[in-house]
Amino acid sequence: MESQSHGRRSAPARVLLASFVGTAVEFYDFYVYATAASLVFGELFFPQASKPAQQLAAFATLAVAFVARPVGAVLFGHFGDRVGRKSTLVASLLTMGLSTMLVGLVPTYAQIGWWAPLILCVLRFGQGFGLGGEWGGAALLAVENAPPGWRARYGSAPQMGAPAGFICANGLFLLLGLWLTPDQFRDWGWRVPFLGSALLVALGLWIRLKLTETPEFAAALRHAPPPGMPLGELLSRHGRATVAGTAGAIACFALYYVATAFALGYGTKTLGFPMTAMLQVQLGAILFMAVGIYAAAWSADRRWGERGVLAGGCVAAIVTGFLMGPMMGSGSLALIFAYLALTLLVMGFVYGPLGAWLSGLFPARVRYTGASLAFNVAGVLGGGLTPLVAQALAGRYGLVAVGLYGSAAAALSLVALLVSRGRMIHPAAVLEP
Repeated sequence: MESQSHGRRSAPARVLLASFVGTAVEFYDFYVYATAASLVFGELFFPQASKPAQQLAAFATLAVAFVARPVGAVLFGHFGDRVGRKSTLVASLLTMGLSTMLVGLVPTYAQIGWWAPLILCVLRFGQGFGLGGEWGGAALLAVENAPPGWRARYGSAPQMGAPAGFICANGLFLLLGLWLTPDQFRDWGWRVPFLGSALLVALGLWIRLKLTETPEFAAALRHAPPPGMPLGELLSRHGRATVAGTAGAIACFALYYVATAFALGYGTKTLGFPMTAMLQVQLGAILFMAVGIYAAAWSADRRWGERGVLAGGCVAAIVTGFLMGPMMGSGSLALIFAYLALTLLVMGFVYGPLGAWLSGLFPARVRYTGASLAFNVAGVLGGGLTPLVAQALAGRYGLVAVGLYGSAAAALSLVALLVSRGRMIHPAAVLEP
């Protein structure tokens, strides 16, 4: 049965749908938590204190998942490179889906005391652990099935899952905010998106279970047995590529979490905008991210290459960091929308071709581990502490410092992209022993 699976090629539409839907579900789960942490987790799961202190505590739990993501990347990458992409992707989806659903059942601090934030952190770790194996597998599923000249556009399918998951998550929170009173939302309404994730996970599993293995992974298995320890081979033979890939992916995380989790918390708690107003602004702005993702992928395939587009996006991100203070701090909802839309458009250019670029840094036999580890360590460095650091910087130095933080992250990724020149592995070179 397994040999038949390796001998068939999944239909392109099914591959792209599985890559997109599964990642959308995973990112929905992840963003549901980020949204709830920005809005209610501080007051529900931590003792009474000042609102900024509660918000910092809520954002600290957000960071727990980023610590778990590299751990998940190593474990799921191990099996993804040894057993296959398909079965590993199914396992990662189940891990994150179950963790997300259980968050919706956690009692509050008022009910069980310190057990509440402890359980919350354990489940948040489970979310990050599952996502650690999700993105890399979804990216490889798309890229390793891509026809010549389409790698970046195929690789943008899982990237499109990010704005789709965000729209589903924040859209549901927006509807709940419109339908429920503030007390109803705080008491039980926030739990609905977590419990409802079970339906989305079932959809993702149904699609992924119909897939076959990717041609490049099947070819690598025919050429040589899989590595006994993919992580050991990766670090001993492809360490420089792993470091370059990690640094090159930092910018997209920093930009995204400044424009979403931090902006939502700052807009509602510091600037005093209603939750529904900020959610509407973010839902409109996230559409620009989707436009940026596809435009970047198209440009990478047709003209500039993946590394060139990513580098150009980093330059634009450095510039937009200087606009945060005057635009986000203006007090005008229209200017806030313009800033978030611009930032997320630029974020699409440092994110859209990322799957194809990272995949090209590693041979097929360690590609799942390499791409997953680089992406998720970048998530720790660029995204895990970003809401927490941004909140602290804004409180002490103002929004200008937060913008400069984003510019510095983009500058670091730009340097990594420039020094990685010439390290791209040709798609045909998948059989390196």
